[in-house]
Amino acid sequence: MAIIDVAGVHMHVQRLGPGGGRPGGDTVVLLHGLLTDSLASYYFTVAPAFAAAGLDVVMYDHRGHGRSGRPATGYGLERFVDDLGALLDRLEIPGPVHLVGNSFGGTVSFGYALRRPDRVASISVVESEPATASWARKIAGLLDRVRHEMTVNETEALDWIATHRGGHTARLARAAGRLVRDTAIAAEVTDCDLVTEDALRSLDRPVLAVYGADSDLCEQAPWLGSLLPRCRTVVVPGHEHSVLVEAPGRVRDLVLGWIAENASPGGGDEDGRDTGRDGRRAAAVPVEVNVP
Repeated sequence: MAIIDVAGVHMHVQRLGPGGGRPGGDTVVLLHGLLTDSLASYYFTVAPAFAAAGLDVVMYDHRGHGRSGRPATGYGLERFVDDLGALLDRLEIPGPVHLVGNSFGGTVSFGYALRRPDRVASISVVESEPATASWARKIAGLLDRVRHEMTVNETEALDWIATHRGGHTARLARAAGRLVRDTAIAAEVTDCDLVTEDALRSLDRPVLAVYGADSDLCEQAPWLGSLLPRCRTVVVPGHEHSVLVEAPGRVRDLVLGWIAENASPGGGDEDGRDTGRDGRRAAAVPVEVNVP
């Protein structure tokens, strides 16, 4: 565990596995969700398995979350993308990395891949979507509801959560309420350049997108598959938004398979785009798979 300065914010970072610089090794960077999430959701699910598979695993708490610093302002999506780039520089990680993003972490991953495709070997997102106008409306509505519940009806809301979701979830909700009340995240996070369909069509990075069949985000699967040139979508029956926590074995196997499929001995070819182990570029894979 380490607390390091990243883009002017003290960032809580944990690293598992063989470490950077291992010849032929791959680095996977795990990005968690918004408000109630932290790197712990990876630490207690898939991160140890990724490290055991020989990957250099990097995970960190976003600004305002977990053990990272909580500035009063600076929560636009672009700042989260900046943080990811600054962290890679700070850790001196060589070569393109594999990004794994849960929920909002996937949105950050899309943003970084669009900005720096040369530094991305592959993307795996779980219950996530890029920062489109639709995303902005949903996130703004969610943050408005959280701000209202945690200021006007906090005690009632937390009691309900504790009764129906458990004490741990209630504690996470309390922390989320403080973040929304005490910082500008609700006003700032959607203040960014939104992603267009044309931009997504230009994203020549292999993308694995995993959704719960009972989630509202499941409709993203065919849409992303139709736009992204190199995308595989997977729908997991019987799950809603918490696929990572509720089905970690499925997520582990899917992501490890995707990384292996899109890894290369050098982490990428001369123009920054990844190749397969035989030196050829991976083909487009707009396939939807239901995992029982």
